[in-house]
Amino acid sequence: MSHNNKQTKRILIVGGGSAGWLTAGLLASQCRGWQVTLVESKNIATIGVGEGTWPTMRTTLQKIGIDEDVFMHQCEASFKQGSEFINWTRSEGHSYYHPFSLPVGYSEQIDIVTPWLGIKDRVDFAHATCAQSYWCDRALAPKTASDPQYQGRANYGYHLNADKFAQLLKQHCTTKLGVTLILDDVTKVNGEVDAHINSVSTQEHGELLADLFIDCTGSRALLLGEHYKVQWQSKKHILKNDRAVALQVSHNTPSCDVASCTKSTAQSYGWIWDIALQSRRGIGYTFASEYCDFAQASTQLRDYIRSQGLSVAQGAQVKEIQFNPGHREKFWHKNCVAIGMSAGFIEPLEASALVMIELSAQYLCDNLPQNEHMMDVVATRFNAKFNYHWSRIIDFLKLHYVLSERDDTAYWQSMKRDDIPESLESLLTLWRYRPPKQGDLDHTDEVFSPASYQYVLYGMGFTTQADSFGISEQINSLFKHVTQIAQQGIDTQPSNRVLLDNIAKYGIAKI
Repeated sequence: MSHNNKQTKRILIVGGGSAGWLTAGLLASQCRGWQVTLVESKNIATIGVGEGTWPTMRTTLQKIGIDEDVFMHQCEASFKQGSEFINWTRSEGHSYYHPFSLPVGYSEQIDIVTPWLGIKDRVDFAHATCAQSYWCDRALAPKTASDPQYQGRANYGYHLNADKFAQLLKQHCTTKLGVTLILDDVTKVNGEVDAHINSVSTQEHGELLADLFIDCTGSRALLLGEHYKVQWQSKKHILKNDRAVALQVSHNTPSCDVASCTKSTAQSYGWIWDIALQSRRGIGYTFASEYCDFAQASTQLRDYIRSQGLSVAQGAQVKEIQFNPGHREKFWHKNCVAIGMSAGFIEPLEASALVMIELSAQYLCDNLPQNEHMMDVVATRFNAKFNYHWSRIIDFLKLHYVLSERDDTAYWQSMKRDDIPESLESLLTLWRYRPPKQGDLDHTDEVFSPASYQYVLYGMGFTTQADSFGISEQINSLFKHVTQIAQQGIDTQPSNRVLLDNIAKYGIAKI
């Protein structure tokens, strides 16, 4: 390849969905002087199951320039303040939270865990250290009607309708941000396998040329996988879940509560997600096909739905999703970057799919290669960073299984004991003798911070042998502060349902 200094100015995104349109929105809103084109097939339906976001989505939507109330309204969105894990330990009915807000004192690097260990029989970790847990108990919103857009009393993300989200992004990108949309099927990728891609051929629009190609073609990975033959690294030996069955179920009444967190309920061969939107719930069962088949999973899914007092509409078809958990060996090769499912996909526990799209697209915005010299360096750095991110996500998801006391099926026995990554093993050894703290993980921009590990470890009854020297005045006031903030919220914050109805009528206060 000749290292000429040709200026890179044209970006072609192949594939739509949340991955394609989020990437287009971030690039078009931040990278002036670049021409962003997206080619999307009329014939390929998106999977449309990524319904949970992280708080990062608030920043992303602000950058793209979408009003929060427009987003909430058009995407049937509701507020998400974290996840609740139900029946992941041996005792039936046990649950704990992984909230989005940090434990009290964490930012100041105060060790709150050791003093909590002395009172853990009286109050669970999340309720002791985070007011948000009390608000999730009551399905309260993280903000009030008078709080400005994208700001609240606690850190929050969203639950959303993935198909409507892609539609909103598409409309905004093409009408407000100058993204060119071409509706067509890509028939061929043009370029030698050991060189840069020159163009892609389409059925009706001929050749589309670009300097940088972004592969958002889902698990097919038309450019990075099919053209460049970059290998998929399966992680099924670590995380066995490789199927999901899903149904959309209407709320019983238009005024019922809307849960403020994703509910993840452990089952015999996996777990069920339960995501409440304004008008319905998206409920699905992620399971391992090695232990459970479609019929069994569908039955367990319907049993769960009945246990929630909900009914499935007549003729509603269970949607089946198959995936091979893992990621590409590398994500950026020559002048092609994979973002979304073409780069990697691991089961939806802890909702990492959309955040990995946001992180990839934002990294691209911050490091857009001006020429081919720069491209090689950025690609190498991108690959190192995202390989690291995927490894840490795998560790964190595996943690939920390793800590579980369930061993009622061969599935749980295997998920708990087999193929624990060495990186996770060494952290668990460390944390048996002292709590997780900032600096235990390598990067400042970890996908899951040590705070997240604290919530899961101590939510699931992990034992750290730390000497508790009683509770100092300072620590005591921190614990008190949590209950005060919690009570203030209970007194002043509306329920999720009331605030959503209010937004539908009046919108969110504009800054």
